[in-house]
Amino acid sequence: MKTLTLRLTSPLQSYGNQASFSRRTAATYPSKSAVIGLISAALGYQRTDPRIQALNELAFAVRIDQPGRTLTDFQTVEWKKNTRKVTYRDYLQDAVFVVAFEGDDEQIEKISDALRHPVYQLYLGRRANVPAGPLSLTIHRNSQPVDVLKKLKWQASTWYKKRQHEETITVELIADAKLLPNQHEDLAKDRVISFDQRNRQLDYRPVVQEFILLKNDTFTADSTFHEGSHDAIEGV
Repeated sequence: MKTLTLRLTSPLQSYGNQASFSRRTAATYPSKSAVIGLISAALGYQRTDPRIQALNELAFAVRIDQPGRTLTDFQTVEWKKNTRKVTYRDYLQDAVFVVAFEGDDEQIEKISDALRHPVYQLYLGRRANVPAGPLSLTIHRNSQPVDVLKKLKWQASTWYKKRQHEETITVELIADAKLLPNQHEDLAKDRVISFDQRNRQLDYRPVVQEFILLKNDTFTADSTFHEGSHDAIEGV
């Protein structure tokens, strides 16, 4: 078995957790269904392709390396002739996540190759939110997702690391419940039944949460960071 890690970053990301006509909020981390959608697009699967459901069986975990700040946008929609309504959309700004998923060797190699050479455009939650450059991928042998994410160096942007003024940082990890047994479970509604736009369906899956410590590789005893010195291009 192999685990593939994938760093997700973009000026804006948005992973829906609630939706209505007038308001769409954004979750604080990528849902499993969003990552499955990303993989499906890379593989060239149509929304109704039955092979999509098999991707639910990938063991999945996500680490929040750089929490994003919420941005709310609005759009004026003419939903019927001469009738307009203001709708709101939430996005995450400047967020960095690392997702890890495990499968058999052939499957992970196929997914890795597809993400490097995708059939369809990749995006992080919504079509306008394209990744910030080529995806950073790594294959790990004989390691499950949680173990990999506990060992993997902190992937936050350089400017964000310097702002923390701490030698070690606490980050949040969310994983399939089977990967962290004997812990309190919650339910996340992100198991894919169908991506069909006419009949989109998601089911619940059990998840667990854990906080882990990572080393801040930019920390020094005399580290300083002045507010306002953030270079938007540095260490994206």
